Amino acid sequence: MSRRIAVEIAVQDIAGAREALAAGADRLELCQALAVGGLTPSLGLLEGVLGAVDPAAVNVLVRPRGGGFVYSDEEIALVGADIRACVERGAGGVVVGALTPAGRADIDAIRRWRDAAGPARLVFHRAIDAAGDPLAVLGDLRGAGVDRVLTSGGAARSVDGVPVLAALVAEAGGVEIMAGGGVRPEDIPALVAAGVDAVHLSARGIAGASVPAGPGGGADGHDVTDIDVVTAAVHAAR
Repeated sequence: MSRRIAVEIAVQDIAGAREALAAGADRLELCQALAVGGLTPSLGLLEGVLGAVDPAAVNVLVRPRGGGFVYSDEEIALVGADIRACVERGAGGVVVGALTPAGRADIDAIRRWRDAAGPARLVFHRAIDAAGDPLAVLGDLRGAGVDRVLTSGGAARSVDGVPVLAALVAEAGGVEIMAGGGVRPEDIPALVAAGVDAVHLSARGIAGASVPAGPGGGADGHDVTDIDVVTAAVHAAR
């Protein structure tokens, strides 16, 4: 029997969350502003999604800003407060990441966030791919209560990071390794062969490109979840 890996879809709205799970995804990462790598979703979006789908399937990205992963004490405290808000409302997990200026995991921040998360899953996101030595960061995380690591193996696209992904799997020590970063359905067999436990993709399409936009409104159109891509990813992973 072939090995079954989990499929996680990054979503930014209630419809995308509902439709991705209906198409066979195992779980979600809820965020907003994927164009900048994802930021903490609004409280309204969080509550709407948790009310529309099984909250246990929802992992909430808690990232206070773009522009790197080295945070001040105030930002670390802000992330902790947002984590508690997510968990109090029933989210199954939270997705975080922090580095030191030297490029290692910020273990003090991670331990504070682990405490804030309580029984919820704690996922370390692709901050690991901004580190000089992902294997060393994984070693930092193994003893800090992290349940899962999202990584491209340090590459722009996960399929190009397969050797590092395989090395991370070999050193995981009970931490789930999830491949994410430019994943396309056709990449998934190679990622499965690397031994990862799960794959993560945004499966984004564009809607509203023809409606009025322009100065002050950002780019034309907005992201939506492309269910055809979700379905193809689920089939590739099975």
